[in-house]
Amino acid sequence: MLVVGVGGLGCPASLALAHAGVGHLTLVDPARVDAAHLAHQPWHRTPDAGRWKAESAAEGLTRAFPGLSTEAIPERVNADNAEALFRAHELVIDATGGTATSFFLSDVAVLTGVPLVHGSVQRMRGQALRVDPEGPCLRCWQRTPSSPNPASPGEREGRLGPLAGWVGTVQAMLALERLTGEARLARGEALLHVFDGEVIEGRTVRVHREPDCPSCAPGRVPGLTAYGS
Repeated sequence: MLVVGVGGLGCPASLALAHAGVGHLTLVDPARVDAAHLAHQPWHRTPDAGRWKAESAAEGLTRAFPGLSTEAIPERVNADNAEALFRAHELVIDATGGTATSFFLSDVAVLTGVPLVHGSVQRMRGQALRVDPEGPCLRCWQRTPSSPNPASPGEREGRLGPLAGWVGTVQAMLALERLTGEARLARGEALLHVFDGEVIEGRTVRVHREPDCPSCAPGRVPGLTAYGS
């Protein structure tokens, strides 16, 4: 399984997948460990500051799960390597945080037919959605990525830990649901899982495949020109 991004979402997602017995995880992230973010990125420790996050996370997973096979790729997922990375894996976890990168990854999922599990956190709301080959993509749900809401560093730190942990865990559950064949949705449908941190309440929203979607409508082929995480 491929995990794109090993920060606040990728760490809890990979932890849940490893606990479930997934045998191999490929971790992709072009960033380096920032000591200011260690509280909500448990695979990285203080001595790891400045290291590639992909390598630090791979070592953390191996420490906790000696039987787990990992591969660390400290690179940016982009139009040059995305298709090959997707085709080499059964499923992809989008742990990049809900930026324009997520729409790029959704387009790659449509192109390759490899399922993608998207997750994001925006202020006090977390959400997760699986993009299946027969279901709606991110552009069916929202045509263009929304602008991130501004927040102070203190506000970001306060909300990210518990919400990101919830989203990452749900992403892992959605991935396992697909891989075990337990997903039972009508063709052309998906469930958006939303958690509202302000009222501590979760809900699901049914998303349908749009016949005029610019990415997955019949006869359309996504052009991979954007850059990934």
